[in-house]
Amino acid sequence: MLRLYDTLTRQVTDLRPRRSGEVSLYVCGPTVYDVPHLGHARTAVTYDVLNRYLTWRGFDVNLVSNITDIDDKIIARAAEEGISEEEVSKRYEKVYLDEMGALSVGNPRVRPRATEYVTEMKTFISELLDRGAAYLIKDLGVYFEVSRYPEYGRLAHRSVADLREGAGARVAVEERKRDPLDFALWKAAKPNEPSWESPWMAGRPGWHIECVAMSLGLLGEGFDIHGGGSDLVFPHHENERAEAEAAGRRFAGLWMHSAMLNVDGEKMAKSAGNFRTLGDALAAHGPRALRLAFLQSHYRSTMEVDGSVLAGAAAGVGRIDAFTRRMRVLDEGDRGISGFAEEMRAAFTEAMNADLGTPAGVAVVFDAVRRGNTCLDEDRPEEAKEAFAVVQELSRTLGLEAKADNGNSLSSGVSAHEINRLVAERKMARASREFAKADAIRERLRSLGVDLEDTPSGETVWRPAR
Repeated sequence: MLRLYDTLTRQVTDLRPRRSGEVSLYVCGPTVYDVPHLGHARTAVTYDVLNRYLTWRGFDVNLVSNITDIDDKIIARAAEEGISEEEVSKRYEKVYLDEMGALSVGNPRVRPRATEYVTEMKTFISELLDRGAAYLIKDLGVYFEVSRYPEYGRLAHRSVADLREGAGARVAVEERKRDPLDFALWKAAKPNEPSWESPWMAGRPGWHIECVAMSLGLLGEGFDIHGGGSDLVFPHHENERAEAEAAGRRFAGLWMHSAMLNVDGEKMAKSAGNFRTLGDALAAHGPRALRLAFLQSHYRSTMEVDGSVLAGAAAGVGRIDAFTRRMRVLDEGDRGISGFAEEMRAAFTEAMNADLGTPAGVAVVFDAVRRGNTCLDEDRPEEAKEAFAVVQELSRTLGLEAKADNGNSLSSGVSAHEINRLVAERKMARASREFAKADAIRERLRSLGVDLEDTPSGETVWRPAR
C-alpha cells in the first residue's frame, strides 16, 4: 500500500482512497505572469510521478491542476507591458505548458482556470458570510475572519499568535481588517483592472478561494490528496483549508508538499543571483537529465542543484540509452526466462510505496540496466531482453523514457534508426572478415558524430561523440 507523509498530521500514513480503485488529486498550478523556474519544475515532476505511479498500480487517477489567470502579479505585468491581463496570462500559460511538456509532465485530467470559476467562488463567499465566517469592508472587499475558525494554523503547525507576529511578510497589510491574519475573499475593483459584478461590489476573487471552488467543484468533498510546493503551506493552503471547513465542507484527506531547492548551495532567489529558469535549464542540460536529477532527490528533501548533480544525472541518462542501443541490435523475440523481472518490479513497488521513494525507485532501474549489460556480455540475450523490458516499463513509470526516435538523433541529423542500420551492417562485415568495409563504416559513423565500442560479447554500443 502506498504510504505518504501528511503535512497536517506530520505522519507517514496509508493512502486510503475514498472510492476503491480511484484516487482524486488536486495540485495547485502556476500563476501565469512569468516564465517557469526550476522550483515550478520540481513540483510538477513530483505530482506527475505520483500520477504515473498510481496509474501503473492500476488506479484511475483524477488529477486536477489549476491555472491562476487573474492575480495582482498578472495585473502588474500587464500594466508594465502595456497589454491586457488576458494576453499576459495566455502568453505565460503557453510557455509553462510547452516547457512542462518538454519535461514529460503529463496533462491533468482537468486544468481549470480561475476566471472560469468566478460564479462558484461568489456562491462560496456568500455561504461564508451567511455562516458569520466572513465580513464586508465597504469599498475594500469581503474578508475571512480567522478567529471564526479555531483550527487556524494547524496545517502550518504554528499558533495564531506566532503567525500573527510574522504576518507582515506573507499577508496583505490593511488597517481596517479585524485581524492582521484575515484575508481577502473578494477584492473591490480598482480603476482599469478586470472585475466582475457581485452582491457586494464590483471586483475580483482573492487568491485562496479559487482553489477551494475548483477542487471541491471538480473532485467533490473529501477528495484524497491536495498537493503543492512547501512554500504554499502558509498562507495559501492554510487559508484554503479554513475557507472550506468553515463553510462546513470536508476538504482534502491528505496534504502533500514537495520541498524547495537550492542552487549552488543557496536557496534559489533572484536576489541571490542564482535564479534559474526552466527554459535555461532545459537548454543547458536536457529534459531527461533534469528530470532524473529531480527524481534522485526525495521530494520532501531540499534539493541541491549544481553542476555535479546535473552532470551525474546526464551520465545516468547516458547509461540507460547506451543499454537501449545495445538492445536495439538484437532480433526481436520472446522476452523473459530468468524470472527476475517480478523481483525488480516488487523492489520498485516497495521503494515507491515508501512515501514516493523515487531515489530507491531509480536505483532499481539502474540495477536492471546493470543486469542487462551483464547478460549481454555473457551472451544471454533472452535474459537481457527481460531486463530491457523492465527498464522500459519502469522508465515510463518515472517519465524517463526517451522521446521519439529514442532521443538519439544527433546534431548532424542522422537518426538512431540509421545509426543502428550502419552498426548492424558493420557487424555483418566483420563477421565476413570484410575489415576494410567495417573500418569504412566506423569512419562514416565518426563523421556523423558517433563513437563505437565493441564489447567482449561481440556486440557494439554506440554513443554521441564527446
